[in-house]
Amino acid sequence: MASELYLIGLNYRTAGVDIRERFALTNHCSKETWMLPCEGGIKESLILSTCNRVEVLAVGEGDVPATVLSRWAQARGRKADELARYVYSYTGLEAVRHLFSVASSLDSMVLGEPQILGQLKKAYRAAVTSKATGTVLNSLLHKAFSVAKRVRTETAVASSAVSISYAAVELAKRIFGDMHEHRAMLVGAGEMAELAATHLLQAGIRQLLVANRTLERGQELARQFNGLAVPFDQLIPTLSDVDIIITSTGSLEPILHARDVKDMLKKRRQSPMFFIDIAVPRDIDPDVNGLDNVYLYDIDDLKEVVEENLAARRSEAVKAEAIVAEEVELFAVWMKSLDAQPTIVDLIHRGEHMAQEELARTLRRLGPVDDATREALETLVDALVRKMNHDPIMFLKRGTMSQEGCMPRINLLRRIFRLDEPAGKDHAAHAAARE
Repeated sequence: MASELYLIGLNYRTAGVDIRERFALTNHCSKETWMLPCEGGIKESLILSTCNRVEVLAVGEGDVPATVLSRWAQARGRKADELARYVYSYTGLEAVRHLFSVASSLDSMVLGEPQILGQLKKAYRAAVTSKATGTVLNSLLHKAFSVAKRVRTETAVASSAVSISYAAVELAKRIFGDMHEHRAMLVGAGEMAELAATHLLQAGIRQLLVANRTLERGQELARQFNGLAVPFDQLIPTLSDVDIIITSTGSLEPILHARDVKDMLKKRRQSPMFFIDIAVPRDIDPDVNGLDNVYLYDIDDLKEVVEENLAARRSEAVKAEAIVAEEVELFAVWMKSLDAQPTIVDLIHRGEHMAQEELARTLRRLGPVDDATREALETLVDALVRKMNHDPIMFLKRGTMSQEGCMPRINLLRRIFRLDEPAGKDHAAHAAARE
C-alpha cells in the first residue's frame, strides 16, 4: 500500500477557544515529547499548534487519521471520540491546498496576518529536530513557504495593519477613547505582545508596562518600546495602576482570577479595567467578566472587530487563491513523480545488474587485460546502460504531466522489462542458453 498525505485539525471555525485550549499540542512538539513518532503506519509527521488552530500533517499507510486522533487525544488525556466531533480531515492534494492557504494566511481569523507563517516555520523546525519529516513533508513545507512569499509579493492581501493584536488595541480605543490618558500592561513578551506594543504606541498610550516570567525578556521588550518592565511576582499589585491589560503567555493555567481583580478594583475606586486575553490556553479566568466595571474579551470576541478591517483584503484574496490553486497543480506533478521513482530505480538497477553480468562474462572470455582496457570497457557499459534507460525514464516522467497520470505507464514498463521478476532471472536464462 502506497503512503498518503493527510491533514487532520481543528481551528477557530470548528471549535471555540475552550476546546482549542483543551486539545492544544504546544507542549507535545519537542524531540522528547513528540506526539506522533515515525513508527507503524506513520512515516512522517508535523504538528502546528497555535491559538487559533491545531493541525497535524502526516504521511503514512493504513488508517492514518484514526491513528492521529487516537494519539492526539491520548496526549491530552482525552478520548478520541470527544476530539473527533471538532476536527476536519483532508487527503492528498486537498491537504496540500489547505496547507498552502494556511501558510498564505488565507485561512486565518485575520486574513493576511503575518504570524502564521512564522508559526509554521517554527513547527517545521520542531518536526525536523524530532526527525519526523522526510521526502514528502520536506518538499511540501518548503513549497508552502515559497507560496506564502509569492502571495505576499504578488497581492495586497497583507497590505493593511490587521492582526489579533491590532484588533485588541482597536477594541480598547472604543472603550477608552483618548488613549493618551491611560496606561497599559502587556503580560507576556512574545511576538503577539510585541505587535500589541506597536499598536498601543501608535494609538498614543500614555505608558506601557511589560510583565514577563523571564524578567530579562520583559526588560528587552520594555526598552524597545520605551516602557517599564515589571517583575512577574509584582503583576497583581501593579494592576491597580493600569487601565488596559493584554495577556499572551504560554501558561497552562489562568494567571489572573476574579479575586485578584476584585481587590484591585477597590484600590481603583471602581475605575473601569479592560482585559484582553489573546492566549490559548486562556490566561484570565472567565469569572473576571462577572465583575462590575470590568471588560474581559478573549480571542474569539475579537472576530467582530477583525471583520470590520478585512474589506480591503478580500478582493486581493481572490488573486491569492488563484496563486494557491496554480501552486497546488505544480505540486501535484511532483507528487505524481513520486509514484514513478521506485520503477525508475528498479529499471536502473536491472540495467546495471545485466551490464555487470555481461561485463564479467566478456572479461572471462578475453582473459587477462590491462587496467586501461578494463576501465574502457566499464565506461562503455555504463554509457550504454544510461542511454538505454533514458527513453523509458522520460516516458515515465512525461506521464506525470498527463491527465491519466503515470500509473498506466508504470504498469506497462514493469511488464515490458519484467521488473517484478527476481533480478537477473530472465537474463540468466538467455545467458545459459548461449553458453
